[in-house]
Amino acid sequence: MSSMMHLINTIFGIPLGYLMYACYRLTGNYGLSIILFTFITKVIMFPLSLISQKNSIVMVRIRPQLEEIRQRYAGNSTEMASKQKELYRREKYSAWKGMLPLLVQIPIILGLINVIYNPLQHLLRLEPSVINSLLERTATFSGTTVAGLGTSAELTVLETVQENIAFFGGLPGVNEIASMNLKFLGLNLAEVPTINSLSILYPVFSGLSAFVLAMYQNKHNVLQRAQGVVSRRVMTVILVAFSAFFAAILPCGVGLYWIAGNLLSIPVLLLCNIIYDPGEYAEEIEHLVAPKLSKEEKLEQRALNKEKRRRQRADVKRFNSTKDKRLVFYSESDGFYKYFEGYINYILEHSDVVIHYVTSDVRDRVLSMNKARIQAYYVGPIALIRVMMLMDADIVVMTMPDLEKYHIKRSLVRKDIEYIYTDHGMTSLHLMLQENALDYFDTIFCYGPNHIREVREMERVYNLPAKTLVKTGFPLLDSMIEGAEAIGDVINDPKIILIAPSWQQDNILEYCLEETLRPLLGAGYRIVVRPHPEFIKRFPGKMRKIIERYKDDVGDDFEIQTSFASSETVYSADLVITDWSSIANEFSYARKKPSLFINTPMKVVNPNYKKIPLVPLDISLRDEIGISIDVEDLDTILDVVHTLFDNADEYRGRIADVVSQNIFDVGDGARGGGQYIIDALKRRMDETVEPSCDDLVTRWRSILNSGIDDEIKQMLNEPLPVDNSGNRTKADFLQEILEELESTMEQEMKDES
Repeated sequence: MSSMMHLINTIFGIPLGYLMYACYRLTGNYGLSIILFTFITKVIMFPLSLISQKNSIVMVRIRPQLEEIRQRYAGNSTEMASKQKELYRREKYSAWKGMLPLLVQIPIILGLINVIYNPLQHLLRLEPSVINSLLERTATFSGTTVAGLGTSAELTVLETVQENIAFFGGLPGVNEIASMNLKFLGLNLAEVPTINSLSILYPVFSGLSAFVLAMYQNKHNVLQRAQGVVSRRVMTVILVAFSAFFAAILPCGVGLYWIAGNLLSIPVLLLCNIIYDPGEYAEEIEHLVAPKLSKEEKLEQRALNKEKRRRQRADVKRFNSTKDKRLVFYSESDGFYKYFEGYINYILEHSDVVIHYVTSDVRDRVLSMNKARIQAYYVGPIALIRVMMLMDADIVVMTMPDLEKYHIKRSLVRKDIEYIYTDHGMTSLHLMLQENALDYFDTIFCYGPNHIREVREMERVYNLPAKTLVKTGFPLLDSMIEGAEAIGDVINDPKIILIAPSWQQDNILEYCLEETLRPLLGAGYRIVVRPHPEFIKRFPGKMRKIIERYKDDVGDDFEIQTSFASSETVYSADLVITDWSSIANEFSYARKKPSLFINTPMKVVNPNYKKIPLVPLDISLRDEIGISIDVEDLDTILDVVHTLFDNADEYRGRIADVVSQNIFDVGDGARGGGQYIIDALKRRMDETVEPSCDDLVTRWRSILNSGIDDEIKQMLNEPLPVDNSGNRTKADFLQEILEELESTMEQEMKDES
């Protein structure tokens, strides 16, 4: 401890001691010298405060972009971190700049504490030999040793000399000590506050001054104003508690410094706002904060969260306790059931297999279905991580790509599970999925020849083992064709134009909605805007602004549709306008009607798609099933719409040829995938699945019970069995899970708040 105090004294105490000595000599009053000391340090740190102010303005200015990155790349922490870092570098933002005043404050406080505890050295400037003599005489008087006097030894000397000056007669420095007054406003600043003394006022006033500062910052600090109400209240409580606590456990002189520092920070902030005026950013802050929910909305949200927790606990327990699960479907939300429905109905009709349907949407319609052979479970995003890690089934079917890349991993319990990927659009996989998104799937359902070519090229380019490729149609297309045939050649009056963008960056809603809508509104058509479900989920603020902006246009001829449970709107429309969404394929293939494509910046999920030497269908078919126009030519969109309607018969035959050439088993799309699943399960009927000898979960539980450190190290250093590269260890795997879990929890907490 003594060596640590010596180090603090050398680094912080001595330099600041000279400053404090100058203040003391100038004022002749201990309390006033601390206040002057505080003022001087604020002046010294003012350039850092300006740097912090400028940095805060940058943060507020880029906050909308930062929020968009967080929403757009939710669940992909690696890409999110990369985009944030790129944004910070481009805008010259640094978190360290904002922390500079606080970081500099730490050595100042340490130095001040050292000065207060060592007044003989710093304020009276006594020689070390004189101080040692006084310490020894004080120790003798107190019946202890110099070491026994502790860290407040010099304060003890000062108090003892002033009360027993005769005992120290003849020693140098006694007169200086006798004349020194450590009191300020009648209170001893060297005293640690106690509850039965007026010194308790220092922590009280320290907390009050912190509260005053917090209130001022919440109103005038550009970064604080941009925070939510809850965040501001939490920061206020922390600042008050921090100030009061440290003023209560340290000498009153520190409390006086804290009070003066808090109050002087107010004019410092005022000057910073004058020099670097937040201006327009301060005025726009209110638009950055999520709107407050009404009382009814809060009650509804709480009830929903309560229902989620209750249902999840029961369903996860039921899922884990169900033995011999053979087939599991996982759905991200209610809107994804339509992609599984054809396969599920085929399996129910042609086998006796029980289907276990896991959904992360508590409002998924499957949860209310009354089908004996469909067992439905609600599992939220966080609980899903563990459920997937402990998955025990023969086959798992998903529309969610990127297995093993992020928080959703293959099972640790069963290595022989067959993971099947079925896409939710008739698009090119190497363009519309992230690079390596399918690497850890065993089987891919292919809707057309392009999927087979694309997957085989991926395997060749990335040197991957061959996957099982299943020729199957697109059941949703069959459903849409049936729906279209059911309504027949209905003549809509007025004609219905569906605007259905993608959710990726620079989609129609973000890039050119006004330019697209205005020529069409009032042109004799019924316009339906149908945002992508991911856009609504990730960007609720943007969606609210769009609804608010066009609320006066909503009526019989204009609608903004936010429900996706049904595809009826798609196949009842006369024309679809989109950017790079696969909905154009669904609409044109089902209705044999053309689509209008707006050439916004191309939707590229995989920036390295050109590694696969195949032209994506999303590019090659745009002008086969419709017309594409540039954003600069949107003033002609009405003429293009008329052209498409006038040439509807010509497009009907052309689109029919495109469908027959690019989609397998049209009209019987579920048979290929459904029968494959049935046959794959039959092949496993007589197989006995034994728990793996490398069962990480079982071994981990055993280790927790026995506490074998060597076994832990050995297990974590083993290569991950399901990793084709052989480079990752189980420790790496667990680290990735923890990182993704933290990211998912932060996002879920943010969504709930």
